[in-house]
Order: sequence, then structure tokens, then C-alpha cells
Amino acid sequence: MKRLEGKTAIITGGGTGIGLASARRFIAEGAFVYIFGRRQEKLDAALRELGPAVRAVAGSVADPTHLDRLFETAKAERGSIDILFANAGTGAMVPLMNITPDHYDQTFDVNVKGTIFTVQKGLKLMSAGGSIILTGSTTGVMGTPAFSIYSASKAAVRNLARSWAQDLRGTGIRVNVLSPGPTLTELAAEVVGKEAMIEMGATTPIGHVGDPSEVAAAAAFLASSDSSFMTGSELFTDGGLAQI
Repeated sequence: MKRLEGKTAIITGGGTGIGLASARRFIAEGAFVYIFGRRQEKLDAALRELGPAVRAVAGSVADPTHLDRLFETAKAERGSIDILFANAGTGAMVPLMNITPDHYDQTFDVNVKGTIFTVQKGLKLMSAGGSIILTGSTTGVMGTPAFSIYSASKAAVRNLARSWAQDLRGTGIRVNVLSPGPTLTELAAEVVGKEAMIEMGATTPIGHVGDPSEVAAAAAFLASSDSSFMTGSELFTDGGLAQI
């Protein structure tokens, strides 16, 4: 039997990048997947690719009413969920002297507030055996020029998992962080630049930039019972970048 056979998953930021690759992997492992994202055209393209075991809901994690619509849809159609992958994120390279309140608000509204209320609302549909995955980043444990606000938001996500592991004691629901390093996604290419990402990947012990499918494989592990003795943990898929 496939590892996620009969499971229902929700992936935010599911229209592109790591979210889309994870949806692809979860479906291959037997899950039915809801993908949630802001851009309808990306969701439509994902639906055409992924086939019948996927449903798309458009919206932003920064808007609680959009999250309500997502979880109400999943409840009406599936009754409950087994896997919640809070993957949606945003970022921009802004050095200290240029940080503005708007830049801070936009980053923390999506990466921190969005993660908090995605999990809080989704938790109502979960029971023992459920797996919550939060997308972190190597930047949460490293200093990165012009990336302090994004990095701080990912450090916050890491502590959310530690604290929520305590809050979820006795429920049978696990929460872990998946922290990619240089991974060639659309967002990374837009924010950092494709060539810069490739160069960063070359500096890792593995020696190349990551592919979203490699992160998705780790997400499938955290989603499955293979990681049943893990909660409050951080799993790096970074080619060794933050490990040396």
C-alpha cells in the first residue's frame, strides 16, 4: 500500500514550487490533495497536470476569511484532513536601511500570521495520527544579507513548531518544520535570481541547487507514518548549506 493511501492533505502555496511538487508527490503516494494559492491561473495549470485526486481553492493565507473558505470546502467534501502542509510564503531582499513597515507587514502577514491561522483553523479537522508540516528555511538559522525580515519570519516559524508540539501533547497530532536551502523555485528565481540560486547551490556540500521534488520527498516522509516518532523537529533539505 502507498504511504499516504486514503489520506486527505491540504497544501498552502500549492500552485507552484515546493507546494506543487509536494502535491504531485502526495498524490503519487495515494493522497487526495487540496491546493490553496493566490493565483488562479497557476491553480488551473496545476489541476490540469495533477488529475482527479486534487482540488484547488483560491485565496491568501493572510486573509482569515479565505482560510475559512478553504477549510469549509475540505470539511464539506472530505469530512476531515490528515495532513496540513502550511507552505505558503513570501519574501524580498531588502537591506536594513531600506526596511519599511509595509515590507515587514507583508512578510509577517503571510509567513507568520498566515501560518498561525492556517494551523489553528485546520486543526479543527484533524485527529490522532495527523501531521502538520511548516515550511521553514535555512535563513532561520543563518545570517543572510538583505534578507533579515524574511529570515526572522522563518525563525518565528521554527519556534511555533517547538511550542505547538507542547500544545498538542496528548492529541496524537505531530508538527514539524521542513527547512529547504537553495531550491530553484519560481519565487526564489524572482527574489534572488536564477543564476544566484545556481551559484549558491554549487557552494553546498552536495554541490548543486535543490529541485522542488527533492524537498517534496522529505515532505512526504513527514506526512507519513514513517516519521511517527518526530514532533517539534526541523528537517533540513539544504544540500548541507546550514549544517557545516
